[in-house]
Amino acid sequence: VHVAESGGGLVQPGGSLRLSCAASGFTLDDYAIGWFRQAPGKEREGVLCINSRDVRTYYTDSVRGRFTIFRDNAKNTVYLQMNSLKPEDTAVYYCVVKGGWQCAYREAYWGQGTQVTISS
Repeated sequence: VHVAESGGGLVQPGGSLRLSCAASGFTLDDYAIGWFRQAPGKEREGVLCINSRDVRTYYTDSVRGRFTIFRDNAKNTVYLQMNSLKPEDTAVYYCVVKGGWQCAYREAYWGQGTQVTISS
């Protein structure tokens, strides 16, 4: 079982980034998938999560309307589309596989993280 994020980088405020979460060894569509982030000196926080069966999504207020999460099951990949980025979005972003199909399940597998930096 392996989960890996990609797509991080340096972007100017107001820009966009798309992060990818790819898995090997299991099917992502069988599980709820979440994105967490951790900024320097801050606690890790959940950003978004998408259920498996009903595709219900959950957002933290700070990203509502700017970030979306969606699946490409053919590629066994989950994406985090981030628009209208702000400096406070700067963090290491982690893809997390939940222990079941709902976001209410506990975290089971974590990716290694990808750095997102928003700066002019």
